[in-house]
Amino acid sequence: MKQLIIAIALTGVLISCNTSNKNKVATEEPTAKKTVTDSTSNADENQYVAIDTEEALIATALMAAPKASRDSCKVIGYNMAGEFVTLKEGNNEFIVLADNPKKSGFSAACYHKDLEPFMARGRELKAEGKSAGEIFDIREKEAKEGTLDMGKQGSALHIYFGDGERYDPETYKVEGAKYRYVVYMPFATAKSTGLPEKPIGSNHPWIMNPGTHRAHIMISPLAEDKE
Repeated sequence: MKQLIIAIALTGVLISCNTSNKNKVATEEPTAKKTVTDSTSNADENQYVAIDTEEALIATALMAAPKASRDSCKVIGYNMAGEFVTLKEGNNEFIVLADNPKKSGFSAACYHKDLEPFMARGRELKAEGKSAGEIFDIREKEAKEGTLDMGKQGSALHIYFGDGERYDPETYKVEGAKYRYVVYMPFATAKSTGLPEKPIGSNHPWIMNPGTHRAHIMISPLAEDKE
């Protein structure tokens, strides 16, 4: 009888130990998962570095251009010393304007070379200290007089922009950057294009500055876009 009581007691102890071990494993598992999640998050955060070299300026600027055309694009803009220079020579139809490293946030643009007279005139007037309104009025007058070449109808501008100032050195993507597209249609109107003068929603085309030299179709990014 004594042996039977001892056997029952031992069985109870074994059952108690097994239950305790199971509870321990169940309790520790979420902690292990949390550690993995946190590690992944840190890895994503650490993949971005500062855009602090001219090579990085060029690489991130080229993200504004169509992928198939990037190798042959000309890249212009401010270098790290603050000088406006040609950062990279090119021989296709695109000119890329790099981000200005002295300004907060990120903004690079790629446009058809036919728009260069219009773009260059804007940079020239800005360098003279003209305000945005003055630049608009001067170019409007010159375009109407025929002394400012506005390029061909439908010349496109691709803008890659965002609040981030770091990039992934492997993919060249800028942290949080998005795309916006502009199609220049000098002197076009809502009536001539059938487009609204105000955006209906994200990613919907609309016409901005209708009836002026700077009339253009705007296509803004979807609000939920992350890249």
